[in-house]
Amino acid sequence: MVKTQLLLSAALLASVNAFSAHQMPTNDVVAATSTSTTATTTTAGRRDFLKSASVAAAVVLATPTMASAVVEVPEQVTSFEYPKNWGLTYKYDEDAEKVRAHMYTATTLAKGAENMEDFGKNMKKEMVDFVSYYRRFPQIAGKPSFSTLYTSINVLAGHYTSYGYKYPLPEKRRKRLYQEYAEISKSLKRGR
Repeated sequence: MVKTQLLLSAALLASVNAFSAHQMPTNDVVAATSTSTTATTTTAGRRDFLKSASVAAAVVLATPTMASAVVEVPEQVTSFEYPKNWGLTYKYDEDAEKVRAHMYTATTLAKGAENMEDFGKNMKKEMVDFVSYYRRFPQIAGKPSFSTLYTSINVLAGHYTSYGYKYPLPEKRRKRLYQEYAEISKSLKRGR
């Protein structure tokens, strides 16, 4: 908020200064020659360019950025295919995609879904194992996919800790998680 206000103030100041009349320096001793007029014009041209560039930069920096993607939130379900592949393979890309897929399913479950409590317990164990193993490796912990997945894991694990395994995620939290799942998929496809 403060950064935006400072940038807008700087842009306003630069634009006011850009539209103010230029004062030509007067010197009684030296007569104005065509050479000095050309130098003054060149200096004024550079000054105008720099003022315009500073205004443009301030406007670009102050403009809010667009959200990365609009993600459709699927309907909650009560029946689903229970996964049989819990646990880690200790290959980061495979494990990250598997954990993301299981978390996606967990986020989709509605209240009263069959095996929801067992799914939640297995999910939490898998998330804890994933983070415990992979955060030790700096080359993996620095990847954007790991960072975003770690954030998603914290959200889902926090929900399980606060509300238990039988209660579905609130809509606002679900929407955020689906956006993060989309980012994780993009990062994994790029090898990041």
